[in-house]
Amino acid sequence: MARNYSPHLDKLSEKEKKKYRRREYVPGLIIWATFIGSIVLSFVKPLWVIYFIILFCLYWVLRLFYFVFYSIYSAYVFNREIKIDWQQKRQELPNWQDYYHLFVLPTYNESFEVVDSTLQGILKSGYPTDKIIIAISWEERAKPVYDEVEPKIRAKYGDKFYKLLTTLHPDGLEGELKGCGANANWLGWKSKELIDELGIAYEKIITSYFDIDTIIHPKYLDYLTYRYITHPNPTRSSFQPAVLYNNNIWDAPVWMRITAFSTVFWLLAELMRPDRLYTFSSHAMSFKALVDVGFWEKDIVTDDSRIFLQCFIHYNGDYEVTPLYIPVSMDTVMADKGPWDGLKSLYKQQRRWGWGVEHFPYMLYHFRKKKDLIPFKTRIKYIWNLGEGMYSWATAPILLFVIGRLPLYVAGPQVKATVIAQNAPFVLETLMTIGMVGILVSAVLSMRLLPRRPKQQPKYKWLVMFFQWVLLPINVVVFGAIPAAEAQTRLMLGKYLGFFVTPKKR
Repeated sequence: MARNYSPHLDKLSEKEKKKYRRREYVPGLIIWATFIGSIVLSFVKPLWVIYFIILFCLYWVLRLFYFVFYSIYSAYVFNREIKIDWQQKRQELPNWQDYYHLFVLPTYNESFEVVDSTLQGILKSGYPTDKIIIAISWEERAKPVYDEVEPKIRAKYGDKFYKLLTTLHPDGLEGELKGCGANANWLGWKSKELIDELGIAYEKIITSYFDIDTIIHPKYLDYLTYRYITHPNPTRSSFQPAVLYNNNIWDAPVWMRITAFSTVFWLLAELMRPDRLYTFSSHAMSFKALVDVGFWEKDIVTDDSRIFLQCFIHYNGDYEVTPLYIPVSMDTVMADKGPWDGLKSLYKQQRRWGWGVEHFPYMLYHFRKKKDLIPFKTRIKYIWNLGEGMYSWATAPILLFVIGRLPLYVAGPQVKATVIAQNAPFVLETLMTIGMVGILVSAVLSMRLLPRRPKQQPKYKWLVMFFQWVLLPINVVVFGAIPAAEAQTRLMLGKYLGFFVTPKKR
């Protein structure tokens, strides 16, 4: 659902609103200048575009090898870390019992089964439950779900943890955008009230902010505890686990599976470069940092990654993300109303993720105010990483698979007679063939990350899971570039997105 205002702009003076708004134009203007310029120049200066496409394709092949290398290495570290006895390492720490885990779990209309599986996963970890606080918040606009699910959760888990906090987030509070961030903000302040009553120091509370369908690995809490306590400055770092979309992967349609695994591989590669890493989806951090910045912002869509920038700016650049190589598992997109409804939900989910481009004007605005406190190179690095990533997401697949051959078709006889034009098809085919290495690696890695095949799934489904990757080029255009381009275009035009709740079905 779209909205025709930006809550962030409401907080600013008229002069500052105009400045902020101009920054929102930038990503959309750049991608449309690329698309329109490539098409127009294909007719006017086709040779220029041929050179550009070849160089761009070469760049992407090099970037693909970078991606493949870090994905493989990350998967190696992932498998190595899982084998370590983190419970023993945690117990060797003399002060581990001083720390508590808080799980912040905002939910909307998810069923009892979804919430129950998340809490069961926490119990099955074997971590001492007297050190675990659970906080769950439902939405008032879905009160019938709350009335049905909350009593069951309280009856089953009320005495299983140190504390179980359940609350109902009121609808229509001032300054809020209907979405997960507003619910999380409400739940954060409610958790603070509870923690203040308990008298626990904020620095001693490790907060996991999870999508409600997140199921932890049995070693997650031991691993996170160890990494948090041994970190030189844990209140100045978020902790990002590897995210797998494995809960219902065997039941999900092919397009959902490819998109889910593509996201997993992207995050695995990013985990090896913590200097580029933002928080994404389910993550952990110090409760003190959350209190310092006023919890998750309640008027944006992408609150999961914005919280990193809130802390980064608040602490003048002295904030980082620490990768965790123990996974959490979540649901991939599935819908109740048939395949077409599922595809629409997948597209909307990707568009919502693409709405992370709203961080671009946010960084430009706040970095300018902190120019004397955050080093110039650091500011440029974060602006470049986000801007280039969002630009490539929206443009690269369309340039490579859709627009790339246009100048070869429309060029005149003189251009077609040149050596570069005659060899361009061969060069592009060769680069694309080399690029198939990435698809093969994705197929192999996906097989290693799959959970055990359910008994109701036929054995030949393994082959389907492997050969589904031939559809990747279509997938990255339809469920990658197009929703990302739409998100950036909407930001440019001021057609702001609301929060889309991804359907969760098992």
